[in-house]
Amino acid sequence: MSKRARSPTPPTMSKRGKSAHPFTPKRIATAEAAEAVQANPPFLRLLAEMRNAVRNPQPGKSIVYWMRMGDLRIVDNRALAAASKQAVQDKIPLIVLFLLSPQDCLAHDMSKQRIDFVLRNLSEIKESLGGLNIPLFTVSHTPRHTVPLKVVSLLESFQCTRLFANIEYEVDELRRDLKVLALSKEKGVRPHYFHDRCIIEPGLIKTKDGRAHAVYSPYQKKWIAMLNESIDTYLEESPIPDANSSSIRQDSTFGPLCNTPLPHSVEGFELDPADRETMVKVWPAGSAVAQEILSRFLKTKARSSQLGTTDPLADGAEISNKKSRILMYAEKRDSGNQDTTSRLSPYLAAGVISPRECIRATMSLAGLKKVDAGRTTGIGRWVQELAWRDFYTNVLANFPRVSMGRPYQEKLANVRWEVNEEHLAAWKQGKTGIPIVDAAMRQLNTMGWMHNRMRMIVAMFLTKDLLLDWHLGEQYFMEQLIDGDLASNNGGWQWSASTGVDPAPYFRIFNPYTQSAKADPTGDYIRTYVPELKNLRGPELHNPPMKVADKLGYPRPIVVHAEVRERAIRRYQNPGQE
Repeated sequence: MSKRARSPTPPTMSKRGKSAHPFTPKRIATAEAAEAVQANPPFLRLLAEMRNAVRNPQPGKSIVYWMRMGDLRIVDNRALAAASKQAVQDKIPLIVLFLLSPQDCLAHDMSKQRIDFVLRNLSEIKESLGGLNIPLFTVSHTPRHTVPLKVVSLLESFQCTRLFANIEYEVDELRRDLKVLALSKEKGVRPHYFHDRCIIEPGLIKTKDGRAHAVYSPYQKKWIAMLNESIDTYLEESPIPDANSSSIRQDSTFGPLCNTPLPHSVEGFELDPADRETMVKVWPAGSAVAQEILSRFLKTKARSSQLGTTDPLADGAEISNKKSRILMYAEKRDSGNQDTTSRLSPYLAAGVISPRECIRATMSLAGLKKVDAGRTTGIGRWVQELAWRDFYTNVLANFPRVSMGRPYQEKLANVRWEVNEEHLAAWKQGKTGIPIVDAAMRQLNTMGWMHNRMRMIVAMFLTKDLLLDWHLGEQYFMEQLIDGDLASNNGGWQWSASTGVDPAPYFRIFNPYTQSAKADPTGDYIRTYVPELKNLRGPELHNPPMKVADKLGYPRPIVVHAEVRERAIRRYQNPGQE
């Protein structure tokens, strides 16, 4: 097949979990396999099995909290708080376990930036727990399919009576926790799994006929109503864990755990020194840092000087009780030419700060006893972003086929995608000749992050203008993003590709030039990331004439938007046809 050949059929899953053609993405289940899982979702099975867990665990010597990739904090952490309470009640020590599975990282396309961020935050956590005489035991394990056996083996060695953990809602992780439940029952250990990632846990908000919502608007209305009816329940702050007795350090079993070193990297996911220096500067670690970033968002004005690879807590922020970033969020959230957004997504994705803390902070700022999630205020618009996070996690838990690479809209599984390696490479490198697309992709490659509006623009460009398979974009984002999260990333890509829940209609195709003028009205965003165009102003910056582009050494557009738009509409109208 030549570089410009078209994909004759949608990719299918091979025995090894790799796609049959090297250009197509990996780990796409067949429709039949996904339907079988959908018929008995592992999320619902886990909830049912939790009710059948061991009620009276055998006597033991410890309580274990299993910290996951998405709850890297000791503040406002439900499973950790419950584990500590149980340890105090039973008068035995609390142990914190963190298990690194390099094969999981690879299977989930986790970025080097995300792994580095996890390890840096673990270092902060280890220091905090050390002050409480609570060991953080970190272990690396392969192969990934034996992780449940490894965990239960560790529980036995710790003479653990109860295991506490926050739920991860991806299919593989739910299956893992089901296996841990089964193995624990054999050993007389009782696992306790908690909902902590969301403000309102998946499955509680249903349609009139009892199904999970697949449309955001009615979900969001019920979300805010349910939240405001039970604020104390959903926004309750969990306490930090109580300290263990200092005698744990002399214990023959637990004492050595206190001195277990943290790995500096994970094999295959090492950042080169220059990139790591950038990540440390742009995304500093720790819950205290996340809380200060939130505070800046609530209380200070946006600055164009914060566009590039800058410290989010750099000096010079101007406090304002009328023009702060959150108060201007409804008007400015789509503008990339200043730091108009919170930039908290890496901290939320890794659980360095809880979404509940974010909501409580908005209520305090506004002096409200109810949660504002309306469309007319900056606070309300930002709270809706948190509702979107809940919505996409709800979709992930209740429609597991989206975890398996399937489009939610199965009728669009047969759209004929282009196979053009040159176009894909140009998109990844930020060399498409479309300034706003190139600026956004270069921001991603530099910062491991991208402004949300730009994510929509580049995703729409890949799937509609280039007509490349959305899986390729989803995978590349996960491989680069420091805030990579399957639920939100998959939800965003399927929205842009018109294949997901509540998607953009297939005929809604962004014009990248008009989007550019709206998203970067001053041009500062493009000039920051596309230095070839730093001296251009006005319309030429957003759509450089070919002679100007040639003179500046900037590539000509790889496609003509007006032409490829018609191709995309035709293909979507007739899935499987040219």
